[in-house]
Parts: sequence; structure tokens; C-alpha cells
Amino acid sequence: MEKNNYRPQKSPGGSISGKSGRTEEKSMAAKNIDWANLGFGYMKTDYRYVSNYKNGSWDQGALTTDDQILLNECACVFQYAQTCFEGLKAYTTEDGHIVTFRPDLNGERMENSAKRLEMPVFPKERFVEAVTKVVEANADYVPPFGSGATLYIRPYMFGSDPVIGVKPASEYQFRTFCTPVGPYFKGGAKPITIRVCDFDRAAPHGTGHVKAGLNYAMSLHAIVDAHQQGYDENMYLDAATRTNVEETGGANFIFVTKDNTVVTPKSDSILPSITRRSILYVAEHYLGLKAEEREVPFEEVKEFAEAGLCGTAAVISPIGKIVDHGNEICLPSGMEKMGPVTQKLYDTLTGIQMGRIEAPQGWIHVIR
Repeated sequence: MEKNNYRPQKSPGGSISGKSGRTEEKSMAAKNIDWANLGFGYMKTDYRYVSNYKNGSWDQGALTTDDQILLNECACVFQYAQTCFEGLKAYTTEDGHIVTFRPDLNGERMENSAKRLEMPVFPKERFVEAVTKVVEANADYVPPFGSGATLYIRPYMFGSDPVIGVKPASEYQFRTFCTPVGPYFKGGAKPITIRVCDFDRAAPHGTGHVKAGLNYAMSLHAIVDAHQQGYDENMYLDAATRTNVEETGGANFIFVTKDNTVVTPKSDSILPSITRRSILYVAEHYLGLKAEEREVPFEEVKEFAEAGLCGTAAVISPIGKIVDHGNEICLPSGMEKMGPVTQKLYDTLTGIQMGRIEAPQGWIHVIR
């Protein structure tokens, strides 16, 4: 790819203006980071993107070096949790390009979250542009191919002006930052043990299908309690009947039947995971497997051969055991490693993301 030598000018307040969004020209050598021992946590990088909504429209937005946010004590986000977010990653591929995976779907999902929360839509085209600028400006923080690490990208939006009556804000801020993270599982993904949770994750016709911060806040008590009881995660059932499998606090389920059909739960209160949708496509079009998105009665779980959680952070976390109030359901795939079908799904999807396997049209967004 042709190198972009555009040099934007620095403006007051540490922001960067210019259509490219590139930082000053550098050697682009990676930062002095111990990639092999990088944890899954926050590390401040050089630039982030900010755009403000006021008087009915978004401003043009810009990169900035300032990582601090100054808000009024009565800002709507503090009072009524009017906020939503996304999460995606940038990778260094085998041929040396820096790419992101299906960012247009993250932008589309954030549009839907904003609509449900009575927030102004930040257009998905601008979303992808913001992600591109942030990754490009922080290219030195993108881990090298083969390190197991990635650059995690967090776009988010919140109501920023003072609101004391229960109503939507009139001013908003959209921001995107990034941070290098190590592999979610050090030493490989070992099967986890989950429990059937007595708490409800989302109500019918509620906000379970959008990526609202409030959904994650209400799941914190349940996950802390699960950890204290010796479990890795929760399995939430549908709140209306408590008979169908839904998801965990932050990931979708995938199951594999004994005849190698890949199954994911379908519900209006499940977050439409981009990883899950990609896995279903990979199963059908790359591995020749039957793939189904349908209601999954909890009573069926004991009949599955393999199970896992899927999401941006870990891609797939294999499940070895599900505990329903003392009754253990041990998956035939066991507690030592991923089941064979789950492993093929994981290897194929990560191969696509890292450039080892040819991707479907539009899945890979090349940044550099």
C-alpha cells in the first residue's frame, strides 16, 4: 500500500486536525512494550478521537492527546446512565498490514443502541472513520503479528450536559480510545465452568439487545457472586419463562450438537454479537457444517457435545461444565481443551482475522 505522508497540524488543546488523522510522521517502530507479557488491561496510548453533539448536530471531530474528561456534576451520564459503547480490535496480519474486523457492524450496532437510548446517532461511516484515525495515529501500539496481543478499541458515547429531571440529555460526546492488550487466555483457552444464574440479565422488550452500559452494571453483582462461588461465568435464562438459554453478562453462547450442527440461541433480548454472526457464517461456508440460530431450551443443553462463549475479547471460550443448582452437566468435550468443532471454528475465524485465511468480501478493513 502507498504510504500516506500527510502531516496534520496540531491545534490548541492537544487536538489534531486534518482529513488523514495521521500523527506526525514517525519511524512507526513499535513501542518498547513487552508484548509477550502484556495483560488484558488499560494502557494509555497517545491519541483518542472526540466529537461533540450540540444544537442538533455533531461537530467534525478531531484527534486529541488529552485523555481527561471534564463534566458537570449533574451530567446525564452520571444521573441516568445514558451511555452506550462498542468494542473491537486491530491486528497486525501475517503480511504486515494493520486491520480491523468488520467495524461497519460495530458502527451499525452503536447506531441501534443510540436509537434505543434516545441518543443522537453517530453515523456508522463516521464511526469507521474515527476507528481508522485512532488506530492509525496509535500505530506504534499495534502489537506485532504472532505476539498473541492485539489493539483493543473502545468507542463510546454519553449524555454530557446537566439533567436533573428524568429525560434524555441535549448534548453528547462520542469518543474512541485504544489500548494494547495481551491474549485473553494466557497459555491457551482452557474450558471453563459456568453456573445457571438465579438473576435475570434482561427483561423482555428491555435493553438486552443493545450495548448499553447499564446492562453491564447490573451484571456485576452476579459475576462477582459467581466468582466467589467458584464459577467462571453465569448462564442467564430468559426472564419471562426461565426455560431458554440466553447469554452471559458479556458474551453469546454457541453449542455443537453430536452430529456437528452449530447452534446459537435466538432471542430479542440477546446482544447481536458480531463474533457470533461471523462464527455461524464460518461454520456454514468455510467448514461445511449446518448452522442454526434458534431458541435453545435449557433442557437440551445436556444433549450437546460442545459449548462455548463467543465475543470480541476471547473470540471463543470453551465450556467444560455447566452447574444447575448442584446438578452438573459435563460436556463430552471435557475440561482439558476445546472440542474439535469449536477448535476448527476458532482457528478459522482467527485465521481470517490475522490474514492467514482469505476473508469474505468486506470483513477486513485495512488501515495501513
